Amino acid sequence: MSYLEPRGGHFPFGGRSPEPDVATPRAFDEPAAAPDPYARYHGPAESGSSGDGWPEAPAAGAGGLGSGAGGAGSGGSAYVNPGWNDAPGGDEPEPPRRRGPGRRRARRSGAPVRPRETATDAGAPPAAKPGGRAGRNLPAAIGVGVTLGAIVLASLFWPLAFLAVVAAAAAVGVWEMVRAVRAAQAHPPLLPLLGGTLLMAGLAHFAGPDGLTLGLLVTVAAALVWRLGEGTGGFRRDLTAIVLIAVYVPFLLGFGVLLRQPDDGPWRVLGALIAVVLSDTGGYASGVFLGRHKMAPSISPGKTWEGSAGSVVAAAIGSAIWFALLMGVPLGWGALFGAVISVVAITGDLAESMLKRDLGVKDMSNLLPGHGGLMDRLDSILFAVPTAYVLLSLIAPPG
Repeated sequence: MSYLEPRGGHFPFGGRSPEPDVATPRAFDEPAAAPDPYARYHGPAESGSSGDGWPEAPAAGAGGLGSGAGGAGSGGSAYVNPGWNDAPGGDEPEPPRRRGPGRRRARRSGAPVRPRETATDAGAPPAAKPGGRAGRNLPAAIGVGVTLGAIVLASLFWPLAFLAVVAAAAAVGVWEMVRAVRAAQAHPPLLPLLGGTLLMAGLAHFAGPDGLTLGLLVTVAAALVWRLGEGTGGFRRDLTAIVLIAVYVPFLLGFGVLLRQPDDGPWRVLGALIAVVLSDTGGYASGVFLGRHKMAPSISPGKTWEGSAGSVVAAAIGSAIWFALLMGVPLGWGALFGAVISVVAITGDLAESMLKRDLGVKDMSNLLPGHGGLMDRLDSILFAVPTAYVLLSLIAPPG
């Protein structure tokens, strides 16, 4: 018997066998082999086997130890365990692979345990930001909202102070719009638009609706002349931006100055603002509890038809009570006023959302902490103010 046989404590391809203490039954003057600890990895004993899963050594001429065709002298292996997985592309066996301990056994034996997958690793959403679900700074948003409301209320009873507030708001809105449209490669001139904004507010206060319209025409003409001095490249795109900004911000907001002109002007302005606030509040409440059907998911995913219905109902009820108590307007006309203001406020909100999506911006600016830009707060008011001016001229004429 050759000393290279595996039961002698050596492995055919070098090194020691997995169990060197187990003796081979063919060794001279050695006791019978102990039970094979790897018997479960072996296949059943086949013909020509020694009884423990190891085949008998082939003859020397058939690839045995002295053969030049796969024997030990040729670098091959003379013995193959049928229960082992052969290495691909060769005839040398691969030692059996034993499974490691399970999680429970590893804990009992003190073996290291792989940590479980956390919620973040599993793809769960990260923890909410300190600013809230919407990512806004809620205390700052409340503080800014209260401050702006206080400024408007304090200025309502002094016409020139209210004029200054409206002019300043319109100028900030124009600045934000000019910055925003640059995302669409439009470059309307800022200075003539700001000058025209102040002109429109002043003419609305001193000359009424005709002065406001004249101020719009002068503003557009001055901005076009200014723009022509920069060349004709992209002129049509800049012309569209000029007209949009001049009409959308200072012209519409100028109706707030007209709405304040009568003796009961403060109550008219407050009535319009209260209708807008009730529309937003009622829409939010009904949308949270009843909202199921999306109104315009591609423009404003949060708006639902149920929320819009709640907006109209809340504004109608609040406006009916307000104008009946303070201005003697019949309840039906007050309810109609609130319903119409709610519809146009929702339309204004959707219009600005569509504009921002088209420009690819989330907020018009970051001027107001927790709110974004001033235009993000004026979106509903811009359409509501001229509508309120026309409706109140019909249902509650001044004088």
